Amino acid sequence: MGKYGYLKMNTDPAATELIASDFKELGHAAKKLANHAIMLGSLGLGTSILKWIAFAAAVYLLILDRTNWRTNMLTALLIPYIFLSLPSLLFNFISGEVGKWIAFIGVILRLFFPRHVPEWGVLPGSLILLIVVAPSLFADTIRNNWIGVAICLGIGCYLLQEHIRASGGFRNSFTKSHGISNTVGIIILLVYPVWALITDIL
Repeated sequence: MGKYGYLKMNTDPAATELIASDFKELGHAAKKLANHAIMLGSLGLGTSILKWIAFAAAVYLLILDRTNWRTNMLTALLIPYIFLSLPSLLFNFISGEVGKWIAFIGVILRLFFPRHVPEWGVLPGSLILLIVVAPSLFADTIRNNWIGVAICLGIGCYLLQEHIRASGGFRNSFTKSHGISNTVGIIILLVYPVWALITDIL
């Protein structure tokens, strides 16, 4: 039998240390990536939850007796806020066939039976019409962009300052009739766009 020759591998200690440090850096990078993914996922979830809460607060303020507001202009500003902050699940549902039928019936009632249409149904009917007929620039682009969030923030700030001015000060805005519910509702309207803008910057 022949002799088998074995090759001796010369391992450089410096090369081994470099490879080990590379693997450590890869481990740290993987951990950072996982942490950032979890953080962004939780931020996105927080934005979605706040969007639903803001939508509920806007609907609540819309349902409240309009005599609690100084002008119908203030109540009407809730319509574009709801349009821009409406969660995508509801927006897609209303902008489909269901919303078209509701808008169609609403228009027929307004045309032929105007005395039977309640006063409180005008603004919700306008919201349905707005959702159904909105061009894609508003329905898809601005709604899902920082521009829509900035508009919501502007509406919330304007409503809050008008409510405080009409109440005679920030402290009085909590003491008057429906003051706490109105003030808290408007503050909730501000929380969603502020959070959405912060997470968008991050």
